[in-house]
Amino acid sequence: MKKTMNLCKLALVVMAFALAPTLNAQMASDKMMNDTESSAGRMMSDNMMNAAPPKVGEKAPDFALKTLDGQSVRLNDLTARSDVVLVELRGWPGYQCPLCTVQVHDFVRNAEKIKATGVQVVMIYPGPADDLKAHATEFLSDKSWPEGYLFVLDPDYRVTKAYGLRWDAPGETAYPSTFIINQEGKVTYAHISREHGNRVVSDTVLKALPPMM
Repeated sequence: MKKTMNLCKLALVVMAFALAPTLNAQMASDKMMNDTESSAGRMMSDNMMNAAPPKVGEKAPDFALKTLDGQSVRLNDLTARSDVVLVELRGWPGYQCPLCTVQVHDFVRNAEKIKATGVQVVMIYPGPADDLKAHATEFLSDKSWPEGYLFVLDPDYRVTKAYGLRWDAPGETAYPSTFIINQEGKVTYAHISREHGNRVVSDTVLKALPPMM
């Protein structure tokens, strides 16, 4: 009986030595996979933070954001139908930006002129996800928002970062910017302000749009 037990122990020891290289290889493989996934995650994060704003002639990054009533808006779907005027606002830096209000009122006053060109206006309101919808609702409360304009929220700056527009400083959100994107998804006009002012007005957009066929 004792001899049998000793033989069993010996067999277990032999099996352990035999399996050790396989187990070590598997552990090394798992570690390599985890390291690779972590590295990929860091690269995606770094690329998002280091993204450069799209230039004239470049493809505009696609995105999907939601309106105040939960409607999903995808850029590629819009450009399949018409040119798009994309306006990045400062959104919610802790207060309602007065210069954003002036800019938006200008676009609202000239909504009929812009509508006549056949383009789609999309305005992005970025900010921290918490209470962003409430802040955006307050922002629109005095704007007489035109039916044809789209107003979308960018919680936690996902699209803002993808467009290289994140103004990552205390009390800041995004660089106020305006792009015109054609039906091929390419940027035909781009203006990025590195300050609160220097905003694009609707008349500038109208002049920058291609002539109607």
